[in-house]
Amino acid sequence: MRFLPPSATRDAALLLSSRGLRAFGDGLVSIVLPAYLLALGCDAAQVGLLVTATLLGSSASTLLVGMLATRFARKRLLIALSLLMTATGIAFAAVGDFWPLLVVAFFGTVNPSTGDVSPILPLEHAALTETVKDSERTALFARYSLVGTFAGAVGVLSAGVVDLLDDRMAALRAMQFIFLGYAAIGVAALLIYRGLSAGLDHAEARKAAPLGPSRGVVMRLAVLFSLDSFGSGFFVQSLLAVWLFERFDLSVAVTGWIFFAMGLLSALSYLAAVPIARRIGLVNTMVFTHLPANFCVMALPFAPNLPVAIALLMGRGLLSQMDVPTR
Repeated sequence: MRFLPPSATRDAALLLSSRGLRAFGDGLVSIVLPAYLLALGCDAAQVGLLVTATLLGSSASTLLVGMLATRFARKRLLIALSLLMTATGIAFAAVGDFWPLLVVAFFGTVNPSTGDVSPILPLEHAALTETVKDSERTALFARYSLVGTFAGAVGVLSAGVVDLLDDRMAALRAMQFIFLGYAAIGVAALLIYRGLSAGLDHAEARKAAPLGPSRGVVMRLAVLFSLDSFGSGFFVQSLLAVWLFERFDLSVAVTGWIFFAMGLLSALSYLAAVPIARRIGLVNTMVFTHLPANFCVMALPFAPNLPVAIALLMGRGLLSQMDVPTR
């Protein structure tokens, strides 16, 4: 059975491969990052500050990449960002003080959630649109999201290896090696991007203002998704991990299993979003799945015990990401 749509090119397969690798690293780090900071002696407020720095830095770098995308080939930008990913992993493994880590978090690519917020994402999205027919675009993006979410879930689950070490210093060293693994994933992504065809670049053909008649629609969607992202910022996976650690005294391994199950449900929801969107429309699919997902989040702080909290998290995992491929 063919996984990609029939018209998808080799470049589409390469981009899905890079997405899977990066998502595995993001999932791994999203759990290890708060555990690492807490092990270094940071408190929950400092963890939140560092997570905020990563999101602000990602926003700034995404805007910068958007401006550079009309001047440089996508392939070159993807390779450069892969090098930045490698440097970020090495820096987190080598630095043990909070304030230097805060600087690295702002300028680096560490992702506090399995959902991709790096500047690599829009470059891959733009390239993906040129690897498949328009009629199969939603299906390709659903598979792209599925690969990313499933790989991120496996990465989260793999973080449980830290709990096998009882000694605090051994656990710290293990987490530092995980950050070095994140750096190695950056190298692997670089090699994948080197294999992309030159036809995806078209840098000389892209104008400085490429939106044209779509500008109004894109701006309204940008405002809508900015509001959505503002709300999601209160529910970043790294901060959710801290809440589970402190509220229910969970280990990294158990938290990883919970996030793994959420990731599996999200991955399945991407495929479900395609037939649902064909039946009720793209916008309706976004709206009528997002509302109940948000109610699950609103109810979570009032969960009286862990099973109820897990049920609410599973409900959100199943419904909250159906808007991603439909966008």
